[in-house]
Amino acid sequence: MTSIQSTLGEEEGGGIAEELAEGQRAISIAEFFEKNKHMLGFDSGARGLVTAVKEAVDNALDATEEAGIKPDISIEIRESGDYYTLIVEDNGPGITREQIPKVFGKLLYGSRFHAREQSRGQQGIGISAAVLYSQLTSGKPAKITSRTQRSERAQYFELIIDTDTNEPEIQVEEERAPGESDLSPTHGTRIEMEMEANMRARQQLHDYVKHTAVVNPHARLVLSEPGLDEPRHYERVEGAGLPAETEEIRPHPHGVELGTLIKMLAATESYSVSGFLQEEFTRVGAKTSKKVLDSFRDRHFGREMGWAVPQNTETPLGTAVENAVVNKGADATEAFAGRVSNTLSSRERTTHSELRDIVDTVADDVEEEFEANFGDTVRENAVEAAWTVLTSDRATDLYSLVDDATSTRKDDATVSGLADRLADKFDEGDVLNRVTRAELRGYVDRSADRLVSEDVSFGDTARENVADALWETMRTVPDDVPKVKEIAGDRDVASELLEAMRETDILAPPTNCLSPITAELVEAGLRKEFDADFYAAATRDAEVHGGDPFIVEAGIAYGGELQDGTVDLLRFANRVPLVYQRGACATTDVVKSIGWRNYGLDQPGGSGMPNGPAVIMIHVASTNVPFTSESKDALANIPEIEDEIELAIREAARELKSYLNKRRSMQKRRKKQDVLGRILPEMADKLSEVTGRPRPNIDGALARIMNNVSVEREVDGDTVTLTVENHSDRSENPEITDIVSSEPSDLPEDASVVDLDGEWFISWEPSVPAGESAELTYTIADDATFDVDVDGVEAEKLTIDAD
Repeated sequence: MTSIQSTLGEEEGGGIAEELAEGQRAISIAEFFEKNKHMLGFDSGARGLVTAVKEAVDNALDATEEAGIKPDISIEIRESGDYYTLIVEDNGPGITREQIPKVFGKLLYGSRFHAREQSRGQQGIGISAAVLYSQLTSGKPAKITSRTQRSERAQYFELIIDTDTNEPEIQVEEERAPGESDLSPTHGTRIEMEMEANMRARQQLHDYVKHTAVVNPHARLVLSEPGLDEPRHYERVEGAGLPAETEEIRPHPHGVELGTLIKMLAATESYSVSGFLQEEFTRVGAKTSKKVLDSFRDRHFGREMGWAVPQNTETPLGTAVENAVVNKGADATEAFAGRVSNTLSSRERTTHSELRDIVDTVADDVEEEFEANFGDTVRENAVEAAWTVLTSDRATDLYSLVDDATSTRKDDATVSGLADRLADKFDEGDVLNRVTRAELRGYVDRSADRLVSEDVSFGDTARENVADALWETMRTVPDDVPKVKEIAGDRDVASELLEAMRETDILAPPTNCLSPITAELVEAGLRKEFDADFYAAATRDAEVHGGDPFIVEAGIAYGGELQDGTVDLLRFANRVPLVYQRGACATTDVVKSIGWRNYGLDQPGGSGMPNGPAVIMIHVASTNVPFTSESKDALANIPEIEDEIELAIREAARELKSYLNKRRSMQKRRKKQDVLGRILPEMADKLSEVTGRPRPNIDGALARIMNNVSVEREVDGDTVTLTVENHSDRSENPEITDIVSSEPSDLPEDASVVDLDGEWFISWEPSVPAGESAELTYTIADDATFDVDVDGVEAEKLTIDAD
């Protein structure tokens, strides 16, 4: 049967491969995204407008913050016939004339791609992608105006992106005086883009701007759009400063891939691997570098097995060494052999490298003492003789190691048999008895396989235990590691170095490359934009994923004017709201997995999104946020990040649980207090009627029954006494303000008074232990009216009788 491939080239004209080759060409990144704009979030007119706003605002926030300027950002959307015009203006430092075309007219142009620090954008795609979408849908250029801080005149450009070359194509370039420009008279940047769009995603647009204000409490935003009677203002939180400045960090050894490592090895100016590690990576000093190199030696050279001096040998160790030395004089030879023998006998075990060092040290000492020359040949002979003795009874040496590593169910014959076979493997292997961890496990497996029978078993656990015991006994070799350039040219050796870096325990990266919002400002942002009864926030300590540090923050708002139903989930990454793809986001998965009934929220079925008048906010700050796609709408499911998200949510949710429990308790207390307030007078009247006695005094009874804090006033002539009685089981610190219409006098030192327009405000903050009372006494000259206000004690735990 003739295959299709066998006929290629036989037809007239031939050269199918050549014809195919003629139709192949490279494409630019701009041309690629021209046909795949959905990958960047521009898949519809509604979403495209929201994405364009997001990219422009992100650029404005980054520019202002980097210049140390609190952001003032204006977002304006105008109807332009069948199109919409988006105008975003900021008060940033401006952009130089040379950089404007590249920033807005070239994809993958930016300053943050290689920087390991927290930032909103990194790839240099965002705003230029919005320009590309604008020109594709409207056919009109983007209009950019920018004025730098040191310039009086603004630079004005109209440009499009040449998708064939991914280069800006400038249609208009002008310098404009302040009165000729739409830009504010100070510094900043203004971009105007006309695009095919619609307002069907109005809610998502409003959510984006509102949520941006939540996580950027230092920014002021203004939104104008068709249909709004007046612009929406999102003011900055009073006192909110700029985010802490971040510092770029070097890569972490646990976060690099093999290809990246090889590239770094080829590019570094370091000659040694130790220098390379310390200069190119963060958290690597001399001690850590040594640990990495030792781990690398274990993989590259293997470890050496050391042996103890045998108890019974045909030739004693000292005699063997002495026989190996000739023509050095009897005294010098005897001293040399004796000292080598004594040193080795005093050690638990000795490797070949250690033996060589011992022989060299003893030889140097004997040479100086006896003025004899122990050259390289003599030393080599001594090493060989001593090594022969040390390795003459490996089986006995190995027996104790195998016996300790195996269970008591292994009989002596099995342990002895495995030790004998392992000894054979070392004897057959490298003369220095060097093996890698994988080779050692091979020794154990082959030795154990020869023992296995119906009566003898040697499972994986036992084999691994033996291999571990032997490996821990073996020593790292002292050989010099290959130089940097040698490793860069050998993929396998570079892989060994990478494994050593990943296996070494290294401190987490520094966190000065991150700028979290902080729990205080998370709560302030929620308070600013959501009218609720309760707020809580939590900021976790930094953790690491793939060598990149990250911090997770969570906030919860509850009650008040928030709508009941499914909770509102706010997702953020590096201070940027994630508006779309909520269902594909790791944040959503974590929220659904939490048992919210434990925290006081309804959760039908015990899983899924909880119900209640609540807002849950999650912010992930990282040098490298793992998004699911280029549109940066959802976080990938990374276990380390998901764990921290859950812990942050639970930390804030525990405060919500305490609040809801306390609220329920106060509701029960209030109901009980209302009932007692109604029935106590009735009981007093009934008791008087039945007994014929005077009606009992029930003043203060309610406070005693409810274990409340009571505040009573008694006026006797010109003397006024306020009495605080604490019937609770803990100390209370009420903040009492007594408002008097007549000037008071004779106030004690622990009270103060302020005159405000003919009314006197007396402030008193007593500390009242449980079961005790406190009094405030003062005098007034005339008849007066009184009004008391008490803070610092819950209303449900307070009884006031101060009319």
